[in-house]
Amino acid sequence: MPKSPERTPGSPAHATVYGLHAVRAMLERHPERIRAVHLAAHRDDPRMRQVEALAHAAGRPVRRIEAQALRARLGDVAHQGVLAEIDPLPPWSEADLLTALEQARAPLLLALDGVQDPHNLGACLRTADACGALAVIVPRDRAVHVTPVVRKVAAGAAESTPVVVVTNLSRSLGLLKEAGLWVIGADAGAEQPAAATDLTGGVVLVLGAEGSGLRQLTRQHCDRLVRLPSLGAVESLNVSVAAGMLLYEARRQRGG
Repeated sequence: MPKSPERTPGSPAHATVYGLHAVRAMLERHPERIRAVHLAAHRDDPRMRQVEALAHAAGRPVRRIEAQALRARLGDVAHQGVLAEIDPLPPWSEADLLTALEQARAPLLLALDGVQDPHNLGACLRTADACGALAVIVPRDRAVHVTPVVRKVAAGAAESTPVVVVTNLSRSLGLLKEAGLWVIGADAGAEQPAAATDLTGGVVLVLGAEGSGLRQLTRQHCDRLVRLPSLGAVESLNVSVAAGMLLYEARRQRGG
């Protein structure tokens, strides 16, 4: 993966990751970006001791704090008694993405058109990371960006898969087409199934918002619309499930 850009003005100096799995993933994959690990004073079970051991092995400071202090910092979330302060992966700009494309062979990108549920974005990031996607693209307005909830659901993927925040998604899709990528939109009413579509080259997979799907302008910038198989009575799939199916179809076609 190309080197991450330097932190841009206005990007957070630090962020938080909470939850046992998310913090453990950060300690295993990016320990150098962890500033400190905070553990609930009352918890002393094997999973908590594993997190503490990983932090000590990486030379990261570990602090035991009361549960109410964790709640005061994070609010009413399922933190599982563990919080890490981290140096976040800076968001990529459109220019950063275009530069990265020059170094990438058959890049796979995921674009989300107005997804607002942080759980869906976190799940999409996790699958994008597993499938080797270069980046995930989201619009600046009327869409969720990377939050502590997204980081928890992503379980470390928010720190390894860049998120590109763009002002105008349709314009960005046009630039990606000019760069030689095919823009493939997901639509339940499309005639062509995803499995019958060539996803082996440079591809941007585009999925719409929860419920409303792709906006008309976004749809117009797609080279092709594809559908996923559905044999049940449910009209459409959850966006993170659909993203996972499309990403894994692209990975299957590329040789697993």
